[in-house]
Amino acid sequence: MSVSATSPSRLPVFRPALAVALLAVVALLVGACSTDATGSSATTVATGARTAIVDDREPRPITDAPAPVLPTTVRSFDGVDVTITDVSRIVVADRSGTLAQTVASLGLGDNIVGRSTAIYPSGEDLPNVTPGGHSLNAEAILALTPTVVLTDTSIGPLAVQEQLRATGVPVVFVDPDHTLDTVGTQIEAVAAALGVSAEGAELARRTQAEIDAAIAAVPDDHPRPTVAFLYLRGSAIKMLGGPGSGADALITALGGLDAGTVAGLDSQFVPITSEAMIASAPDVILIMTGSLESVGGADGLAQLPGIAQTPAGRDGNIIDMDDATLLSFGPETGKVLAALAEALYPSDAA
Repeated sequence: MSVSATSPSRLPVFRPALAVALLAVVALLVGACSTDATGSSATTVATGARTAIVDDREPRPITDAPAPVLPTTVRSFDGVDVTITDVSRIVVADRSGTLAQTVASLGLGDNIVGRSTAIYPSGEDLPNVTPGGHSLNAEAILALTPTVVLTDTSIGPLAVQEQLRATGVPVVFVDPDHTLDTVGTQIEAVAAALGVSAEGAELARRTQAEIDAAIAAVPDDHPRPTVAFLYLRGSAIKMLGGPGSGADALITALGGLDAGTVAGLDSQFVPITSEAMIASAPDVILIMTGSLESVGGADGLAQLPGIAQTPAGRDGNIIDMDDATLLSFGPETGKVLAALAEALYPSDAA
């Protein structure tokens, strides 16, 4: 299965920023414009603020009548063998909402009795076991009498998940480290825990086909924009994404350059500084909708350190996407890529 109890989650803990002098040197080397595949100067075909929209965020069950084969024993990502005998009452708890989307896409959405904050629209009425944000509540979960809990270390505290196990509830950790390369294995891991491995294999195949189609649909003559992913939460958290942020994989798959990687970052996220932003020299800023709203929209974003001095800041070139969708890396990943591609290279652009 997935997630080590000692693995870091993607967003809650960040390493320090690189030395600003190194970033400034990289800025001189990279310049303020992106290049296309031939190395010539290129600009994005769209400018201004826009939202990348997945038209329908509801799960698409691979079957209406899954037939779980139980009991099943799986190796949880923390190394514990867990036996599941009943999947009639499932609690899903992770930061990105990927587990809920996956369970529902396997055809077991009606079995979900509790969920974390990120959720698809029709699941919003389900009891939220992390009402404060990303902290689990053992009493709230146990009150739902779950027969299995699917979770990862992007959410916690770990003591709560261990407490649930101690009461006899099967708790299966899955890998929180989402990338395009792990989408299929994550789906199959969840399916194995729920006794629907055949359905999981079929869902993984469908998802990969949609990912491949979205990437193949990117125009051959597209420009190669440098895209900076920002993670913001008001005045408290202001981070620039780098290698391993998750967004870097999406940007690269669509033919762009991840600004943090180009600037030489070696961490998933570093605090936003003027030097870091100027060095990354993005043509486009990619951001979660909630992050953008938390700083007062495009006008507030422009006030952050260094933003106005970047090509993206000068052009107001911002793409936002729903928080529960952008980094979900679940069964809807193909649709996420297609929506981002349309925002980067709109078909009706002049």
